[in-house]
Amino acid sequence: MIKDYYNSLAQQAMTDEEAFEELYEYFFPRVYNFIFARLKNVADADDVTSITFMKMNENLESYNPDKAAFSTWLFRIANNAIIDHTRRTSNSQESEWEEFFDPAAPESQEPERQMINSETSRGLLAALDKLNERERRIVELRYWGEQNTRTIAEILSMSESNVRVTLHRTLEKLKKFLGEV
Repeated sequence: MIKDYYNSLAQQAMTDEEAFEELYEYFFPRVYNFIFARLKNVADADDVTSITFMKMNENLESYNPDKAAFSTWLFRIANNAIIDHTRRTSNSQESEWEEFFDPAAPESQEPERQMINSETSRGLLAALDKLNERERRIVELRYWGEQNTRTIAEILSMSESNVRVTLHRTLEKLKKFLGEV
């Protein structure tokens, strides 16, 4: 089972640099996407992701596979790092989503297609902003963090069935919101 593999790898990573690198390579994109989806800013996501992996490295010896899966433990660190970052930043400063138009895109991608994709992304992001904190967190963990419902339940201290129901209802809300855009 993949969960057991990464739990075991986390224990190896305490003394084995290659094991640590494998953990980092596997979890970095998932953690980064989760953090970026929450903070909506590349620079902040870079900083918080760095802090998350620094804390992972510093606290790896305290990881206990009997208490939680490694991914749960790591995403809790990421979640706490997001909370700490949000507390540090001024509440009056509203961070905005990055501009989605990419002027450095390959020539084969037409500017019209980039604009359509940009508008679609803005609509989705606006719809996500209409969700409450718990709903957003579940969607972010599921789709940007690529976590399953069991892991999400552990991270957010919810029952697995509650996560499934909330995710289903949230996706229905998003469809409704996107229909309004």
